[in-house]
Amino acid sequence: VETESKEVDGHLWHFRYPLSDGSGYMEVATTRPETMLGDTGVAVNPNDERYQDMIGKTLTLPIMNREIPIVADELVDPEFGTGCVKVTPAHDPNDFEMGKRHDLPFINIMNKDGTLNENAGEFVGQDRFVARKNVVQRLKDDGVLVKTEEYRHAVPYSDRGKVPIEPLLSTQWFVKIRPLADRALDFLDKHDDPVFVPERWTKVYRDWLVALKDWCISRQLWWGHQIPAWYVVSETGGEITDSTPFVVAEDTEAAQEMAEEQFGDDIELMQDPDVLDTWFSSGLWPFSTMGWPDKTKDLATYYPTTTLVTGFDIIFFWVARMTMMAGEFTGQMPFSTVYIHGLVRDENSQKMSKSKGNGIDPLILMDKYGTDALRYALVREVAGAGQDIRLAYNRKTDESESVEAARNFTNKIWNASRFVMMNLDGQTPESLGVPDVENLELCDRWILSRFHQTVQRVCKYVDTFGMGEAAKELYEFTWRDFCDWYIELVKSRLFDQENPGRIVAQQTLAYVLDGILKLLHPFMPHITEEVWQTLNQSEPDDEWVLAIAAYPKPDDALISPKLEQQFDLLIDAIRTIRNLRAEAGVKPSLKVTTILQSENEQERQILTSGDIYIKDLAKVENLTITDTAPEQKMFAGVTGTVQVLLPLEGLVDVDALRTKLEKDLGKVEGEIKSLQGRLNNPKFVDKAPEDVVQGARDALAEAEKQAEILKSRLDQL
Repeated sequence: VETESKEVDGHLWHFRYPLSDGSGYMEVATTRPETMLGDTGVAVNPNDERYQDMIGKTLTLPIMNREIPIVADELVDPEFGTGCVKVTPAHDPNDFEMGKRHDLPFINIMNKDGTLNENAGEFVGQDRFVARKNVVQRLKDDGVLVKTEEYRHAVPYSDRGKVPIEPLLSTQWFVKIRPLADRALDFLDKHDDPVFVPERWTKVYRDWLVALKDWCISRQLWWGHQIPAWYVVSETGGEITDSTPFVVAEDTEAAQEMAEEQFGDDIELMQDPDVLDTWFSSGLWPFSTMGWPDKTKDLATYYPTTTLVTGFDIIFFWVARMTMMAGEFTGQMPFSTVYIHGLVRDENSQKMSKSKGNGIDPLILMDKYGTDALRYALVREVAGAGQDIRLAYNRKTDESESVEAARNFTNKIWNASRFVMMNLDGQTPESLGVPDVENLELCDRWILSRFHQTVQRVCKYVDTFGMGEAAKELYEFTWRDFCDWYIELVKSRLFDQENPGRIVAQQTLAYVLDGILKLLHPFMPHITEEVWQTLNQSEPDDEWVLAIAAYPKPDDALISPKLEQQFDLLIDAIRTIRNLRAEAGVKPSLKVTTILQSENEQERQILTSGDIYIKDLAKVENLTITDTAPEQKMFAGVTGTVQVLLPLEGLVDVDALRTKLEKDLGKVEGEIKSLQGRLNNPKFVDKAPEDVVQGARDALAEAEKQAEILKSRLDQL
């Protein structure tokens, strides 16, 4: 039921019901005094010693002068109020159950429009809230109203109508649920079918199946599948009443035939105007969409399916209904796995809802950053199967840092792909062919190992629903390994038309890029399809598209963790040299002399094997790899156990550099002093706009970081 519980300030009215024998009275309390007109009993707890002698006696219901029994029921809390509870079976779910247990009459006093009906006596036709006031006044006039208390309590409101919900007794259609639920429980307990991911939702699903009661499947709506029941209204004056006989059939013709057999030829039928609960119809979805009850090819091919992806809030409404229906009509579960995804929460980690008005419009983010960027950002943020995610969002600017980062990733893919295709001499991955392992250079073997390692990990993550982890793995490999390192490593070969290793570089680039696009396609379908079609020079009328291409499989023979570890040493050495150049203020175009010192012979061999890459990417003219460091003035850095040394002689004017650094440091320290003065001034912090104060704090943090870097460079000198 689409209801919303609201805390409201109301009243709790206490009044007395006199014993029919005149020996006393019982005091009851209610927040809905108008419903007392439909009371058919008063209940007490069987263990409440105060009322032991009263159980079985009768009371006279005020106003209505109807005798009602005193019953004992475990549901009554003896500690709440007087321990006596009025029972109105037609207007309260708990009272309904008590009424059934004690065989009490069910008296409905209310119409569907919220007015009171003929069972309400003198209050007939009055609106429920008007009747409430009048009933209280009548009880007061009759001398049975004891007191009225201010009372704050929860009231169910209609999610759509925004008015209090009124429980109402009505005639509905039900499904006998236990046979269906027990069959689904049997599949779960004996066959672990279906499997829930995360596993914690299995208990929620099972508990619901155990506690299920008969399912009300009729709805009074204008749309839906109409109840397949036909009333023989000719038997009750042309109208549907509680006593009108009915038949249930597949269609009107079958219903007519069945009714004529029972009531003769001269009959009039009217189909029940109610429709099926939408979850009843949805529960049939897995197999009804495949042509069931006919034994179609689609049903044989696609049913049962493997995985259902859904939210936790409809495990009961939809998942359980599908498993129960499938067990009943097909004898098997409709899916083997149920993946319960988390919620996308707002920038404050709050659940988005219409009532809070905190929804984030995906169309705005899609227009600003692209559909693929939003899709990838949402997947990447998931930390563990089924976990909720927080979507960073600035409501003033309609900007999102996380989606912007994903957009930058799509730009990186686009630009890297353009570079690769511009250097393939018009060929495709297919025409270039797979690179021969015998001809691979060190960096080719490294990227192929990293690629297949990534394929292996991504496939493992996807198979275990680690979508966020898979997205992060692809990001790291694509951006760092392929774009930032491998493309840079092969540029010298690509630009040298005479280099015999050029074709191998082209083959490797095309092979890995083709694989990246396939791996990323489920995460970024649009850009990967577009680039893949261009890379493979597909024609507009080609039926072959990336969406139906085979997903990459890892080649274990090309994976070498040892090689990757060794290559990491080369990358770290290049990165350290670049950092030292920046600290020394060396111009990017100027080549330098570099010494790599390590006492480990294996490290020196690794560095020697990749010296061409170090010279190329770190702009090194003279590279020395040694076990001892020379005695001279040098900029020094360390990566692992390798010392990276840049001789200063001829490289920079040390005195001029020191003077420049000291001047820069003085300027930054002056800025720090000024910012600290502003932030230490209570008038500024308390009266300036919050964004201005935060801007000053950010500027101070940045200045302090710059000062730290400048001091470090001076220490180096």
